[in-house]
Amino acid sequence: MASPNGGEDFESSLLSFEKLDRASPDLWPEQLPGVSEFAASFKNPITNSPPKWMAELESEDIEMLKELGSLTTANLMEKVKGLQNLAYQLGLEECK
Repeated sequence: MASPNGGEDFESSLLSFEKLDRASPDLWPEQLPGVSEFAASFKNPITNSPPKWMAELESEDIEMLKELGSLTTANLMEKVKGLQNLAYQLGLEECK
């Protein structure tokens, strides 16, 4: 069995202090042309203001999003299936 500080020795042996020069296009080619410029165009993606789509939500909508976000996968699938059945029934009623 390994000693308690054997893990620290192993982790420290994995450390590398090598400095990589990412400015070299030969070593680090741009994988998708234009991605660097696109990413640089966003100065700070994390902001304190809510997104535009959230500004139009009412409190009932936000509560529903919180409720759906708290469901387990099985419960969410059940909810979606119920909505599909409701939409099907509504379609049948409108055909009459």
